[in-house]
Amino acid sequence: MPRHPKKPRLLIADGRAYLWTLRHRHSVVDSGRSCRETLTLYPQPAGVGGPLRIVFAGGPGRYVPGGAPLGSGDVGFVRGASLNLHEPGAVRALLDAASASGWQPEGRRVVEIDGWRLLEAVAAQAEATGPTCPRPATTTTDP
Repeated sequence: MPRHPKKPRLLIADGRAYLWTLRHRHSVVDSGRSCRETLTLYPQPAGVGGPLRIVFAGGPGRYVPGGAPLGSGDVGFVRGASLNLHEPGAVRALLDAASASGWQPEGRRVVEIDGWRLLEAVAAQAEATGPTCPRPATTTTDP
């Protein structure tokens, strides 16, 4: 039986647990339709830190499709790096990039980060070390 798409998934990174969700949203901006993907990580156990929201908003030179012909969760630069935000390795790479840029899971407030900045960092890291994630992510489908 497939997992429910809105049910949080569990990610273990560096001995810390996170629940993570991915949401797709449409809005109307300047008489045009805009899509955005929001990846949210919740440090566990609940209450030990504020959520991290990594937002990918559609724009020139970027794609944030809502499905066909590209898959759900795909984000990227038209001429460059891309990620599938349903993949635990991609989530882990973004979490590592957010941590490297100063995000701390112990913070109490919700922190929202522009995902495009992180995607550039993840792509640069992958180019330097190869396509595999340097540290594996552990995930389960049900927390």
